[in-house]
Amino acid sequence: MKNILLLVHDDAGQEARLQTALDLTRAFNGHLKCVDIVQMPAVIGDYYNEAGEAMLLADERNREASNREALEARLAHEDIAWDWVDLVGDIADCVIAAAGLADLIVINRKLDSPAGPDMQGIAGAIATHVRKPLVAISEDCPRFDVTGPALIAWDGSPPVMATMRACTPLLALAANVHLLTIGDESEGVSAEEAAAYLSRHDIPATIQRIEQRETPIHVHIQEECSGQGASYCLMGAFGHSRVTEALFGGVTQQMLKTSRIPLVLGH
Repeated sequence: MKNILLLVHDDAGQEARLQTALDLTRAFNGHLKCVDIVQMPAVIGDYYNEAGEAMLLADERNREASNREALEARLAHEDIAWDWVDLVGDIADCVIAAAGLADLIVINRKLDSPAGPDMQGIAGAIATHVRKPLVAISEDCPRFDVTGPALIAWDGSPPVMATMRACTPLLALAANVHLLTIGDESEGVSAEEAAAYLSRHDIPATIQRIEQRETPIHVHIQEECSGQGASYCLMGAFGHSRVTEALFGGVTQQMLKTSRIPLVLGH
């Protein structure tokens, strides 16, 4: 996992994204690709004309130019390899276009400010269209502890299998790995098979099964993350049941809204 893609955009989540990306890049002695996106302005009402759009776009370009200058000055003092790409357009589309050779993509799961980009929707769009793990963090996440405990929300589905396989280098750094299953996993690959796969990569994993009760599944996952002191939660990018929940509905949507720890998502 040598190639870390960082979304650069002047918003409330940028500092958390930067610190997370630096932690991951250092952990893998990797390369940080900064994708700085000038978001196309949404013009409405009296401003819906070419002159108004051009003025708003110019303001956005100037803001991102200042943002780049500040971040490049900081990166010059970080002991990592990095490069920079400037793009203009929709944030999700630009990240998707730039992610071809990325191993991990760092983004926010959600921003609290209504004025900021819709990071929950952006995270969903990216994870749906790229077959790469996505690290989704809150805007106040101080760091990504790669050596802390990791929890895998295991439902036996292809998305969680693919994400776990892609993230074995990350899981190998964890203090311990905990496989959590909730309810019936008979339709998918068992947690025992997942643990056996990890063991072949010298990653020991424990398994815990809990019954599905009236409590929402995302609450069970968060409670278990808290109980295990997990540094992050790895999961597939949809809910527990593909039959009853649409892609990015249910569990995944709730985790993107409310998770207190970083999420590692894949589809």
